[in-house]
Amino acid sequence: MLSTGRGSLRDSGPVLVTIEYRVQPDKRTEFIAAMQSVREMRRRNGAYFWELFHDSADPSRFNECFMDESWVEHLRQHERVSVADREIQQRAKAFMVEGESTKSSHWLADRQPTITT
Repeated sequence: MLSTGRGSLRDSGPVLVTIEYRVQPDKRTEFIAAMQSVREMRRRNGAYFWELFHDSADPSRFNECFMDESWVEHLRQHERVSVADREIQQRAKAFMVEGESTKSSHWLADRQPTITT
């Protein structure tokens, strides 16, 4: 189990996950449509926030962002991925620029510790 300076990651949350996609410019519309199925999958699997953003300076660059309640819940989602979920993800990735792969980041909320007297 990974650890932060304030304890186990297991107790951390919420978690913001970002996934960057570089999409073929002529497949932008198809990618956005395919990502609606990804949205439904993420929400079904426990994400309470989901949004797809594009870069104003580079419309072929997208960032999928979603939030999970906790780090442990996010890890459970990885364990529960179904064949159908993988197919949904692959349909969206089919519109990426050839040779590109997604880039993921996981952001953990830092909360002010509660001080009791």
